[in-house]
Amino acid sequence: MGILDADFRLRRLLPMAAVARASSMLAASALLLGLMAGCATAVKEAAVPVALQDKPTSLRSIDVVTRLNRITWGVNDSTVRQVEKSGFDRYLEQQLHPGVGLLPAPVQAQIDRMTIVQRPLESLIRELEQRRKDADAIANDDEKKAAQQAYQQELNRLAREAATRSLLRDVYSPHQLQEQMTWFWMNHFNVHQGKHNARAMMGDYEERAIRPHALGKFRDLLSATVHHPAMLRYLDNEQNAVHHVNENYARELMELHTLGVNGGYSQRDVQELARMLTGVGVSLGGATPSVRRELQAQYVRTGLFEFNPNRHDYGDKQFLGRTVRGRGLAEVDDAIDTLSRHPATARYISRKLATYFVSDEPPASLVERLSKTFLRTDGDMAAMLRELFNAPEFAPSLGHKFKDPVHYVVAAVRLAYDDHVILNSGPMLQWLNRMGEPLYGHPTPDGYPLVADAWDSSGQMSTRFEIAKAIGSGSAGLFKTDGPQPQEKAAFPQLANPLFYRSLQKSLSPGTLQALEQAASPQEWNVLLLSSPEMMQR
Repeated sequence: MGILDADFRLRRLLPMAAVARASSMLAASALLLGLMAGCATAVKEAAVPVALQDKPTSLRSIDVVTRLNRITWGVNDSTVRQVEKSGFDRYLEQQLHPGVGLLPAPVQAQIDRMTIVQRPLESLIRELEQRRKDADAIANDDEKKAAQQAYQQELNRLAREAATRSLLRDVYSPHQLQEQMTWFWMNHFNVHQGKHNARAMMGDYEERAIRPHALGKFRDLLSATVHHPAMLRYLDNEQNAVHHVNENYARELMELHTLGVNGGYSQRDVQELARMLTGVGVSLGGATPSVRRELQAQYVRTGLFEFNPNRHDYGDKQFLGRTVRGRGLAEVDDAIDTLSRHPATARYISRKLATYFVSDEPPASLVERLSKTFLRTDGDMAAMLRELFNAPEFAPSLGHKFKDPVHYVVAAVRLAYDDHVILNSGPMLQWLNRMGEPLYGHPTPDGYPLVADAWDSSGQMSTRFEIAKAIGSGSAGLFKTDGPQPQEKAAFPQLANPLFYRSLQKSLSPGTLQALEQAASPQEWNVLLLSSPEMMQR
């Protein structure tokens, strides 16, 4: 089926869901659910633009809504008004170089109450480690089981706090591009929360290793991940020692984090990098290890990060065609320098950025220009993104990138509630779990895929319809909280608002507009909009 045929089929069927409804929302829901399940292939085919390089459309000629849907987590009224007031170029520069961004006070209040904000990671982890040891030492089986379950529940609670904070920022932060890039890099430098006690570390990993460098220099970002205990534990480098070399982290550091699978390195390079990383690990206890006198000056502990020279291989290494003198932790800095500035890294990161922001199969010309920018600016992400957003290949891609689950959920909530602060992010977390993209939940180091094929199944579309129905009808539970604090009465959002008639309406197809005109109630109108083909794209 061709792109135009698929698009016609999808949009021809959409109003049929509205026409075929009897007088109840139930009938419309059933028909639209069947439509979305049956048209997943059409959505996928319609999502791919024809020959991006053949349409050198200027970014300035693209409607502000389509631009914002790509650069932010999703358009809403307050962001559109901000751009209309300041101009898009100024808005983009503010996104590329964010200052101190204040979240709405109710959002910040939710975050400030979190344990991951109130407690430093070092003291929190050491307290949890002692709690785990105490539980394991209990003689009574029933008491031991209860204590171990309580420990696991606390880890779950801390991970939920981190995910909640991340989603709240995605929805409400004025620095939308920084939040998108934070998710992008969390996915690129993926750590699965299920290993060891990583659930308690995810908030700090995102806050201190990823977010500060999301729009900065790639070398600084890479170094921050190399030195964070969540990464070192996840990829087993704390087990990496002289005469007992563990290659897990070294392999992923080159294959997934920097050079890419076709980056020109050999198995020997993996082995040599693993030797350079020996002794780099994590200290979960308070005691300092006994280090040989001649090596004591080289011992390093910063927070939970530890370099133990007793465990390091001090022999010289041959890494990527050059000799690295054995001298301790400085070898790791040498490796970071080499990997972060390698041409293969420039190409790999450039292609991944172009896949995320432009197309599942990005044009080679765009990847090449981004690679040159990477090398010229020493991996400056803001410079690369400016190049990308002003590239002739960018504008014709707008509205054609299929949303992964996180983008769909966040965009729907942003559109529905704008700056009206939700009180309960639990439904959002549950939706992501159902669609297979929970935050910090990808078990392997490669992260979630960034292409439509991973997310456009009929089952996925069925779930998205149910989410649209929950949000559109006001039954999602986003304002329902536990405890004695005041709660807002559940209400459905008013999506047929000035933003729609001023801006969104222009981006909808005639078929979608016809379906909306035939909606029997405001709630059904909301559902039809939130589950429309246009809402699946960014």
